[in-house]
Amino acid sequence: MSNEIVFDIETTTAAGADYSQMRASVVGVYFYETDEYVAYLESELPKLWTRLEHGGRMIGYNSKGFDLPILNNYYPGDLFQLPQLDILEEIKKSIGFRLKLDHVAQTCLGVGKTGHGLQAVEWYQQGEIEKIKKYCLDDVRVTKGIYEYGLKYGALAYEDRLGGRKAIPVDFAQKPARKQAINLTLGF
Repeated sequence: MSNEIVFDIETTTAAGADYSQMRASVVGVYFYETDEYVAYLESELPKLWTRLEHGGRMIGYNSKGFDLPILNNYYPGDLFQLPQLDILEEIKKSIGFRLKLDHVAQTCLGVGKTGHGLQAVEWYQQGEIEKIKKYCLDDVRVTKGIYEYGLKYGALAYEDRLGGRKAIPVDFAQKPARKQAINLTLGF
């Protein structure tokens, strides 16, 4: 966990079918290595690339299905080539269906999200960037909490429609990866 990175993004528009046209308003990141939360605006993303390339595994929730395709609109390489853990992907592998981040957080952590992505789009349109940063970093905190819960217990949990608590077996242990020997972006 020493250099892993937990991240989330917010976008300028509601999710559409063509992620190649979507823009990020804020990328929220937690760096285990420095124990810091950082919110990057779209114009600041070049500062993030080197940290991702030299960091450890990238951890997100639906990150392969949403965040990474949008971030790849900016990145000069392919972020999918970096070590990844998509918590939602692991949940679906385990139980066969998807769950909302808020649902898992409420069950595992007793706290949930502080809003929803469409609010972030509204805030962007209103120029309320600080609200987007706070919301995005709150989502990063929740994702980090779920990740650490899964590491500690080897399972996550959710409540089914009848109110029963159900376990989701997960294995978040990091598998040995080949070390990247070169930078993937230029240091300009």
